[in-house]
Amino acid sequence: MIRTVLILLGITALLALAIAGISDAGQASLVWLGYRVDTSASAAVIIVGIMAFCAVSFWNIALWLSRSPQRAERARARARRKQGDETLTKGFLAVASGDGNEARRQAAKALDVCDNISLVRILTAMAAEQSGDDAATKTAYSAMLNVPELKLAGLKGLMQLARGQGEKVEAVRLATEAYNQPKPAMWAFETLFEARLETGEWAEALDLIDGALNRKLISPIFSERAKASLMAASAARLEISDEAQMRDQALDYAQRAAKLQPAFTPAAIIAARLLGKANKMGRAEDVLEAAWGAQPHPAIWLTYRDLVSSETPKERARRLQGLIDRNKAYRESRMLQLERALLTGLKPDITAAMTALADDTTEEKLTKRMGGLMSRGAQALGDLDAARTWVAQAVLAKGEPEWSDIDAEGNAFAYGAADWSDLILTFARNATLAHPRYERGEKGLPEVPDLSSRYVPSMPFIKAARKATGGKINPLPQPDDPGDYDTAITGQDLDVIAVPEVKTARPRRTSPRTKK
Repeated sequence: MIRTVLILLGITALLALAIAGISDAGQASLVWLGYRVDTSASAAVIIVGIMAFCAVSFWNIALWLSRSPQRAERARARARRKQGDETLTKGFLAVASGDGNEARRQAAKALDVCDNISLVRILTAMAAEQSGDDAATKTAYSAMLNVPELKLAGLKGLMQLARGQGEKVEAVRLATEAYNQPKPAMWAFETLFEARLETGEWAEALDLIDGALNRKLISPIFSERAKASLMAASAARLEISDEAQMRDQALDYAQRAAKLQPAFTPAAIIAARLLGKANKMGRAEDVLEAAWGAQPHPAIWLTYRDLVSSETPKERARRLQGLIDRNKAYRESRMLQLERALLTGLKPDITAAMTALADDTTEEKLTKRMGGLMSRGAQALGDLDAARTWVAQAVLAKGEPEWSDIDAEGNAFAYGAADWSDLILTFARNATLAHPRYERGEKGLPEVPDLSSRYVPSMPFIKAARKATGGKINPLPQPDDPGDYDTAITGQDLDVIAVPEVKTARPRRTSPRTKK
């Protein structure tokens, strides 16, 4: 309104000035109801402008008055929306903070002040869930099923409720219904995928992966990793069959899996193992070399080593070098280099290999297997004191998850269906291996060699103890035969190795001096 008035006044002023600037602007006459008014043209313009201004002002005032009820209604609506938003905010914050009672109170209030019924229903369900009222939770989520935009949310809530109550069949049914919707949710796929893995239904899981990829629920790389791990799991199951046809199918699965994802070590191990049984050593070596190039793993070189039994140590060392050359920079390759050097028995090679592992043997990085390997190297060099030192350090070091994939009998990835489920899920999601045996703390192949737990006075830490105590250290018990120090203790459990206690001399207490 104000803008309109200003425009009119501006136009009137401009016209009046323009007319006034003309030398002979003329006269204007107004005749109305028998009256006549004569005036100048510029005055007439001003009069017309004032009349127009009054007319516009009157009209706007009339409109403003006529629209007062609408303005009042809009003001009330704004106030209601503000109150509703505040109520919903308080309710969702209560859910987030774990205050179920407050959340339910705000949800009840929102029914009266909030026009967004969808959000009110969601808050009501979440509040009931937070407060632990299963019956109210089920009722709230069930009410969402009749609202198209809330159906997936309702199905998810009911699925989570069923799974929490241990009703796995009902949870799968709800997830299946959600997955079959025109626009399925990722949670429905994940629920069904995990359910298939839990029951060991590898073939059904493969079909599910294909369907999810076609519906663009998962990425192609996720699909590849999942397929490779699923086919490897199927191969592991079929490998132990007595039927030749099943074993052939296992080999097909394993080879396809290893080709699809060389970094999935179990697939390469199973494929190489089956190829070796079929006397296809060349193809077995190719599979293992590709796997080593993608992701080195101790099970790979152990399987590679054992493919050929009728060879000399030097021939085996030469063959292992071909595997090392596929991925020299990796820590596992440096460790394998020392294993290879130990086969040759050449001290310069052993020394060089141990030197290359210097950065991997710090206190922070040292593992049981690494310490055990260094101990074997020191023993091969004839330094038995250093060998025992490495053993003592290895006993206290952490284990290697990858080494735990090999059981005590030397079988790699000899896992059951539940462990394979972990392997499949972890690799599909993160492209890494799960280590179920390591997580359970199960023992596998020995990591530390059996060496004597007795120490000679020349041991480094004994020298350090002597230096720290000024030479005042209790002597170690000496055997009757000094050669006993160099004798390995066969079958000793090094996890409970007995390290002799070094007792230091107590500092002598002196009385304080007194000044005379």
